[in-house]
Amino acid sequence: MRRLCVFLLWAALSASAPAATLRSVVLSDAGPGAVRLTLSLDGPVQQRVFRLENPSRVVIDLPQTRLAAGLRLPTPAGPVQSLRSGVQPGQTLRLVLQVPANMALHEQSGTLPGAGHQLLLELGTATATPVVVAPVAATPPPRAPSPQRPTGRDVIIAVDAGHGGQDPGASGPSGLLEKDAVLAIARALAQRLNQEPGFKAYLTRDSDRFLVLRDRIDKAREARADLFVSVHADSIANPDVAGSSVYVLSERGASNEAARWLAERENAADLKGGVSLGDKNAPLARVLMDLSQSASIGSSMEAAERVLAALDQVGEVRKSQVQQAGFVVLKSPDIPSLLVETAYISNPNEEKLLRTNTHRDEIAAAIFTGLRDYFRRNPPDGSLLAQQKQR
Repeated sequence: MRRLCVFLLWAALSASAPAATLRSVVLSDAGPGAVRLTLSLDGPVQQRVFRLENPSRVVIDLPQTRLAAGLRLPTPAGPVQSLRSGVQPGQTLRLVLQVPANMALHEQSGTLPGAGHQLLLELGTATATPVVVAPVAATPPPRAPSPQRPTGRDVIIAVDAGHGGQDPGASGPSGLLEKDAVLAIARALAQRLNQEPGFKAYLTRDSDRFLVLRDRIDKAREARADLFVSVHADSIANPDVAGSSVYVLSERGASNEAARWLAERENAADLKGGVSLGDKNAPLARVLMDLSQSASIGSSMEAAERVLAALDQVGEVRKSQVQQAGFVVLKSPDIPSLLVETAYISNPNEEKLLRTNTHRDEIAAAIFTGLRDYFRRNPPDGSLLAQQKQR
């Protein structure tokens, strides 16, 4: 058993080490109004490239990647207004380019003999010519379509309407209760999810009843949820404050929750994927918990960014960046979780909107759009979405 634990600890630590190094970042002219970004790495990565709005940005996530020692990012040029880097949970290196809205984006990646792996992005007008990396690793021939009907499982989203029962939450100037407004939004979100092939919603509460905060997490775990989203409506003393915001778990909140789980690991439920902490020694259990939490926070952050971008299309956004906090409902160590403050119910105008089915449906639709976009890019293994992505 001791040898097994030592091996698992070594494997976990090895898995957490960066697998690739970003060796150079080059911005070069690609014609009138266009620019080319070339990233050179010492090994292949499964990059994720997506857009965010307000301000308009192109985001490049490089999982298990680190910057080479002493590497400096190039000075912004052409349509690139700023270029910065940061590290996301799970040792994902993130590059963010601020660019004008509606710019065409072409992406190409491949392996050059003796030069490692390269990712090229070209930003410019809609008529910009896509760049080509040559020679690019051979692409396998397309698979023949399967005659069988897809049988992949649904992605399960736990939708949590905040407060309820004897806990009304905040109240608006004319008396609208948070628990009622968010329940309506949660129901609308669940309905949209259930109408989308490959998704299934689970409501932690579908009536005006009280739930202890940790019961909400437990219900999500019992439902085997792939993601947990808690719906709220914020309140503040200043009635002029308005807008939505999205939260994920803070590192400090994660650390506190890890300590609680590790202290109770003999009685704790298994982590998603069947990993149990109860039979592991303390150092190995800690490593496994850290790996699970880092992956969960990273996924939460990506999903939250997509939800926030979608919310910005239907109303004012109070905080343009995803926020991090230690809310109890975000503390599942292995289920990506986010909390959406849909509006400030203390603002008279936003309270008025929250009373209407039209605005509630718009908020639900925005949250749904963000979640759908996230899972289309990151489908769980064995899901219908994963099957569709492989075609």
